[in-house]
Amino acid sequence: MRLLALIFLLLCCCVITPLHATADAPQTLLWRAIRAVPHDVTHFTQGLEIHRGHLLESVGRYGHSALYEKSIESGEALRETRFPRKSFAEGVTVSRDRIIVVTWLEQIAQLFDLEFRPVAQLRYAGEGWGLTHDSTHIIMSDGSATIRFRDPDDFSVAREIVAMDGARAIDRLNELEFARGRIYANVWMSDRVAVIDPRSGHVDAWLDFSPLRMRLRKPSTWDEREHVLNGIAYDAASDHFYLTGKCWPLLFEIDIDPLPARP
Repeated sequence: MRLLALIFLLLCCCVITPLHATADAPQTLLWRAIRAVPHDVTHFTQGLEIHRGHLLESVGRYGHSALYEKSIESGEALRETRFPRKSFAEGVTVSRDRIIVVTWLEQIAQLFDLEFRPVAQLRYAGEGWGLTHDSTHIIMSDGSATIRFRDPDDFSVAREIVAMDGARAIDRLNELEFARGRIYANVWMSDRVAVIDPRSGHVDAWLDFSPLRMRLRKPSTWDEREHVLNGIAYDAASDHFYLTGKCWPLLFEIDIDPLPARP
């Protein structure tokens, strides 16, 4: 029984203390898996957002890119719209009752109304990866360590920060979520999420979600290189997060320990 209890603890929570922790070193936060719901293994998840009690998910790949509205309870797709075959959809967020989806190389942000009707397109320079927003700006990553804060009306860059863990820049930032006053950023090709101060770019904490992989029954189509953790959404109503990965069979509801409020 003690062995079973230990296995359950490892699957449902994760806390790691750095070997050479200092007073300034980011802590690694404790988290707990609350439940898991089915996730479509054909959906190459690029972005997640919770809006009005439903989950919005942007799915990538050329010829397969789409935007979905899904039930949080069952994972069932309730609504969808497809992108042109020459577009690779990336991150998604909702701002001012507009759904915004950026594209990888096409330098186009596609805007939809809440009924999934396309209403406008905005242009930007560089690559599009992750997307989120705060009360003022659209927040976007491009696969580097730089996070840009954009004007929601014309997508112009208002300011930018560089994610830093001490003296080390944290690149390959992908899916983003603004929650609890900080930016939660998935590091592509890893199971880690950086918790970033939006003012300075300082990494205040880390999250290690590698134990979630132990709970996956991987389908025959699984690709270890491609099907990585990617997709993080915050539900303010429950104060829980939702995580999945590219073509993962499960979406997880997660309770993450809070950091102290920023001064």
